[in-house]
Amino acid sequence: MRVKIYLLFVAICVSALLVSCNRAGGPPARKLLIYTPHGQDLLRDFVARYKGLHADVDVQFLDMGAREILERVRAERNRPQADLWWGAAHTTFQTAADENLLAPYRPTWANSVPNPSRDAQDRWFGTYQTPEVIVYNSDAVKPEDVPRDWDDVIDPKWRDKVLIRNPNPSDSMRAIFGGMIWRFYKDTGSPEKGYDWLRRLDANVHEYTADGTLLMQKLVRREGLVSLWNLPDVWIYKEQKGFPIGYVFPASGTPVITDGIAIVRGGPNEEEAKRFYEFVTTPESLVLAAKKYYRIPVRTDLDRTQLPAWMNERVNEMPLDWDLLRKQSNDWLRYWDTEIRGRSKK
Repeated sequence: MRVKIYLLFVAICVSALLVSCNRAGGPPARKLLIYTPHGQDLLRDFVARYKGLHADVDVQFLDMGAREILERVRAERNRPQADLWWGAAHTTFQTAADENLLAPYRPTWANSVPNPSRDAQDRWFGTYQTPEVIVYNSDAVKPEDVPRDWDDVIDPKWRDKVLIRNPNPSDSMRAIFGGMIWRFYKDTGSPEKGYDWLRRLDANVHEYTADGTLLMQKLVRREGLVSLWNLPDVWIYKEQKGFPIGYVFPASGTPVITDGIAIVRGGPNEEEAKRFYEFVTTPESLVLAAKKYYRIPVRTDLDRTQLPAWMNERVNEMPLDWDLLRKQSNDWLRYWDTEIRGRSKK
């Protein structure tokens, strides 16, 4: 019996050694880990298309808020796990670039992106433009009552009827809150009047939701009737999911984020990251993202007739000092969180 057990043990060891040697002698597995806030539907679609061309690549992604990605990349600075960061506001990418978290890479289409939508040292490039809008439940809000501008949302008639996505992890909400403060800051050099505006908004807020999905679901359930959010998400819930959602561009102008892409400095699979980077930014991929996921492309060399008609309409963009917003937003949001949030109804 002992001899049989011994022989079995030897056979297992030999088999394991052969498998190990075979793996060592074969080509290394191609892998790619992407950090992204772009949502499950878009991500699964593009990953499946990429694997259709590169079946041997193991592509994984983590879907989280843009600011959460920044914190994670910071924490992994000395041992990066992600290869590619796909999706965040240009302000967030510029912060990461300044902290030496991104690797320079000049894509083949670099000359087709305007200077404001790219990093001067090629550490990030813009892919999409994301306007912010006023959103409402189109079944519950009469056309004549729809807020037409930012100040309409702080009217007392909307008290306890406004839903806001928690701004701390969200680039969209940071842009909106920053824009509201900037409207006054540019004339006064102080955030105080902007804080007063946020206090009046807080008085109307029914809930600050954890994410954009909950925001849309609660809006449809009429837990709130009005919100502020980004246009691509609104189109997805309106057109693909059939939610009774309407939107308007604020009459006085709106922040328009440049959404970008970047390679994580020191990531373990940089060459694969470059391939995926190029794949999701081809004209074909950008047109698909525009038609199916309502992403407005930044590239200037595309055939605009292939895009949805509304993407070719002029957006009244709010002029902002994005660099100032980037540097001040943490302090502004810290004040909002400690001195304004949930205090205006007391």
